[in-house]
Amino acid sequence: MSMFVRNELAAQWTILLLALIFSLASMFWAPFEQAVGWLIIVVGAKVMLLEVCRRFSAAPDAAEQPVVWYRRLLIAEAIGGMAWSGFALVGIGGHGIAGQEYIFSSHVFLFASLIVVLAIRMTFASTVIPILLIGTVPMTIAVVARLLMLQEFFYYALASMAIGVHVYFIFLARGLQSTAQAMLEFRAQKDLLISELAEAKSISDEARRRAEAANKAKSRFLATMSHELRTPLNAILGFSEVMSNEIMGPLENPTYKEYAENIHSSGSHLLHLINEILDLSRIEAGRYELNEGTVVVADILDDCQSLLKLRAEAKGLKLVEDYAEDLPHVWADERAIRQICLNLLSNAIKFTPRGGSVTLTAKQTADGGQMIRVTDTGPGIPKEELPKVLQAFGQGSLAHQTAEGGTGLGLPIVTSLIELHGGTFKLDSELRVGTVATVYLPAKRVLRAMSPLQPLGQEHHRADLRPVRPVGVQVTGSASRRPPRVIGARVDRGNRIRAMA
Repeated sequence: MSMFVRNELAAQWTILLLALIFSLASMFWAPFEQAVGWLIIVVGAKVMLLEVCRRFSAAPDAAEQPVVWYRRLLIAEAIGGMAWSGFALVGIGGHGIAGQEYIFSSHVFLFASLIVVLAIRMTFASTVIPILLIGTVPMTIAVVARLLMLQEFFYYALASMAIGVHVYFIFLARGLQSTAQAMLEFRAQKDLLISELAEAKSISDEARRRAEAANKAKSRFLATMSHELRTPLNAILGFSEVMSNEIMGPLENPTYKEYAENIHSSGSHLLHLINEILDLSRIEAGRYELNEGTVVVADILDDCQSLLKLRAEAKGLKLVEDYAEDLPHVWADERAIRQICLNLLSNAIKFTPRGGSVTLTAKQTADGGQMIRVTDTGPGIPKEELPKVLQAFGQGSLAHQTAEGGTGLGLPIVTSLIELHGGTFKLDSELRVGTVATVYLPAKRVLRAMSPLQPLGQEHHRADLRPVRPVGVQVTGSASRRPPRVIGARVDRGNRIRAMA
């Protein structure tokens, strides 16, 4: 019914204009009074139907009273159908203005008008078949009766065609009704799906909000607990070190000294674990502040390999350094870069079997940035486990079998720290070949050396000079390098390679 009402209100002037045309045309064979009288009746019936449709649209409880409104629309349409059937009676009796000479044309026009009205009513009322029938059957009956009254074969044929056309339009209307019902069902299913998706999205958003809030609360808690966790642990480490070194005097029982050494070793491991957790928590909570300054990446890598050289020698590993000469300074947090290098190098040493090698690389990238790369010849990581090892506390399956114990926080900390610098971290691995961990610092972090001053009036300006980055920091000269300590082999190709067995 709603579609029928919308159609009637949307084309309310169409039927009135059509009735006016029919009335003017009927004046060629019918008296003026009959034509105008019929037009007034049709307009009145149409106005009544439109008023019922407007009330239906304005009624807030129309959907709750379908039977009442269906009856009202049916009555209004029946009155309209009876009014339109009166067009077949206009000019009957042969007393029209032009007499009998217009009988043929008038009846053909009457037949054509029936087809037009049937087509329009089928378009408007195809969604409610009873309303269509009650609005068109009276006019069809009246037209057929008018044609049969002439008692000629031609008009009998027209009457038969009128009935056939009406039946055809009824079947066509039923097809349109089925299509409209299917469309409404699809629309209802679509609306239901949209509402379910909206509900699922709201539930998902709420769950995500709660998870994020819980994660932030956890991170804030751990970040603020750093003092409370580390202070008593440092005391335990201090006392155990005093006891194991027998600073206050020798221990009578050697077992106590061994216990003290175990306490100090376990406490150191626990402190390292706590520091990693707190660092990651501070980063996640947004409380990790970068203390930025000028940094030489190659120097930091050199320091880190010096710290871990004994561990590598204990496993029989070969450390190879491949640093580009005269690397520019970078603007970064030295502590963060050092922690990145230590984490990558310690992981490589940890996972590389005895007799393997670990290569440290520092050089410029094609876009003007710098990269730090640590390559090992360890067991490698399966491709499907790479996302797992980049998550907090995530470890690969081969790591559990071949490597020393770890927390699984090293790579997440590396990723978070380099992202704070605007850089990226990439991990590539191949089973039984090794792993390549690469950290990229963006070009905006690299400080360009300024050209030397020239005598006044003899300046040579270059259009391709880059500004010093960041603003306010100037670096005069290339990166300072400590004197190389070559052990094993030296390859002079612009890079220096140090091999330590």
